[in-house]
Amino acid sequence: MRIIIAGASPLGVDLATNLIAQGHEIIIIERNAEKAQELAECMDCTVINAEATRPEILEKAELEEAQAVIACTGHDQDNILIGLIARTANVPEIIIKTDSVELMTVAKKLGFRHVVNPSRTTSVIIADTLRGLDVIELSTLVRGEVRFTSLIVAKKSAGEHLLDLVLPPKTAAIGLYRGSELILYSENPVLQAGDELLFATNTEAEDKIRMMLSEDEEAQMQDVSPNSIRL
Repeated sequence: MRIIIAGASPLGVDLATNLIAQGHEIIIIERNAEKAQELAECMDCTVINAEATRPEILEKAELEEAQAVIACTGHDQDNILIGLIARTANVPEIIIKTDSVELMTVAKKLGFRHVVNPSRTTSVIIADTLRGLDVIELSTLVRGEVRFTSLIVAKKSAGEHLLDLVLPPKTAAIGLYRGSELILYSENPVLQAGDELLFATNTEAEDKIRMMLSEDEEAQMQDVSPNSIRL
C-alpha cells in the first residue's frame, strides 16, 4: 500500500516505522529541513522536504496513486486542509490528527470519518485506569466486516426520532452524543443538528448509509471514508 504521511511528528515517525516494517511504501512530507534530512538518512522511505498543504507538493508525492493519506502535522488546521486536498484526489483512506476537540468536530462535519485525537484518547484511558477499570480496546471486539461508526447530524435530519431512521440490513443505532451526554437508542431521542450518532454496522452497509444519508449528491460521489459522515 502506498501511504503518504504529512508531518514527521513523533506520531508520524512512529507510524512510518511500523508501516515500513509491514512492507508498505511510505512517503513522508516534512517542512523542517533538518528533520527531513535526518529521516532521509535513517529511514527506508521517500522523504520530501516541503509544506504538505501545497497541492503541488502532494502531486509530487503522487497523491492520486496513494491508497491512504495521514495528516499528522503539528497544526490542526493544516491537517484538515491536507485532508481536503486528498479528498479531491479521491484517496480511499484519509486520516486526520487533531489535538483540538473543537476542530475534531469541524473535521467530522466536513465529512471525514477517521479523525484521531491522541490526547483525548489517552486521557480517557488513563482516567479509567485510575478508577480501577480495565479498558477493553475496541479492536478486540471488532471481527470480520463489523464496523462501529459515527455520523454528525445535519440540519435537514433534525426533528426525526432516532428509531424512525430507515437503516440498511445488519445495521443498528447504539445511541448518540449530545455534547458530552450519551443518550441510548432506547430513549428514542429527537435528533438535533450537531448530534453524533453511533452505529454498529458492516462494511457493505456502511457504504449504503453514506450514500443514503449524505447531505447532497456531490458528497455521495466522494469517498470520504473517528468515523464520521453527515446525515
